[in-house]
Parts: sequence; structure tokens; C-alpha cells
Amino acid sequence: MPARDEEALLPACLDGLEAAIERLSVERPETRVTCVVVLDRCTDSSADIVASRHWAHALVSAFGQVGAARRAGVEHAAALAGVQDARAAWVANTDADSVVPDHWLTRQLELACGGADLVLGTVVPDTLGVDPRVIEAWHARHVLAEDHPYVHGANLGVRLSTYRRAGEFPELPVHEDVRLVDAIRRDGAAVVATATAPVVTSGRFVARTPEGFAGYLRGLAEPPDKIVSA
Repeated sequence: MPARDEEALLPACLDGLEAAIERLSVERPETRVTCVVVLDRCTDSSADIVASRHWAHALVSAFGQVGAARRAGVEHAAALAGVQDARAAWVANTDADSVVPDHWLTRQLELACGGADLVLGTVVPDTLGVDPRVIEAWHARHVLAEDHPYVHGANLGVRLSTYRRAGEFPELPVHEDVRLVDAIRRDGAAVVATATAPVVTSGRFVARTPEGFAGYLRGLAEPPDKIVSA
């Protein structure tokens, strides 16, 4: 999970992850989880927040781009976990401004055990402090159902062997998730798109990647002739 100056939203994000890890430990006690937060060019107290969670590992970086941060985080987690068989390891990705549901990990592993090599989840914007008209416009453009067409780095799980074979996250400032998924599809891996474990993502209009989710929401708040396409 990449993070850049997310001290305001990181505690809720980590609370969600902790609940998901605890549920996984109950339902699948044989599964080990290694959580890595990539603190990319952070100048706030994000590092202290991560340090306060004994189960989370921090990786400090200066990439300044989400693709490189994700890529480094995956390999750091694999090294910490001592992965020997990449096919037996699963990489669950989210963002520091997002909150996963408590069944997030168990659902991804359920699909992985059913044969999925890549799981594409959905996101919904947090409604707190957001103009209801923007939320309404977002839902009007998104059908959250099985086999949906969306790709979100905040809700993406992939088998480590599949991830590596596809070339890993490209070192890009935006759309690194889409590029990875395109490569995985070309490779012929088993892809499942599900809406059964949605992640709540910040409804803010200004974020670290202007062309990402925040930028899309900001476009919905503009006059109709300026709204960007989905």
C-alpha cells in the first residue's frame, strides 16, 4: 500500500486492514499475512502512525510516483514473508486513503483458491463531506456488479507468480494498475471482477495523483460540458 502524507486518513485505513487480517486469522488460521506500507516522500506523521501498529511494516522511499512505490512494496513484502513459491503467495493491494471491509482478504483468497489469478474489486466514494450530487453522478456512471469493467489499485489482488510474469507494476505516476491488468489479461491469466468486497475510497477532489480517482470525482463536480468520461 503506497502512502504520501496521509496522516489524516491512514488511521482509518489501517483499522480496516487490521479488521480484515483478524478475520482472516480466524477463518484461515494457516494463512500468514505481511503488510507493507510504502511511505513515499512523506513529510508528515504517517511514519509514526504505521510504527504504532506492530503488525505493519514501513518501507521509506523517495520515488514520488505510485507505480514505483507499489512495485517496491510488493517485493519488500515478498522478501519479508520469505516467499519460496510465488504461485502460493497472494498480493492484496489498496491505498492509504481507502478503507477495506473486514471480509476483503478472505473473499480474495476464496476466489484465488477457486482458480483466480487476478481479482478486480470495486470502490465506492466516501460520502462524508461530499456534495450529494457528485455521489449521485458517480453512482449513475458505475454499475457495481459481478464481471464489472473497472480497475482500481485500491482494490486489486493478484497471485505473485502472475504478477511477476506480467512484468510487475510499471513505474508510472498514474494508471500503473491498468497497465498491469492489461499485461495480465494478455498473458491469459484467470481474471475475476467482483463487487462482493467493495472498498470505500476518500471522496476528496485533490489527491497525490491528479488523474486518479480524486480527479475523476472533481470532474463530476464541474459543469456537464467539462465532465470527463469514465
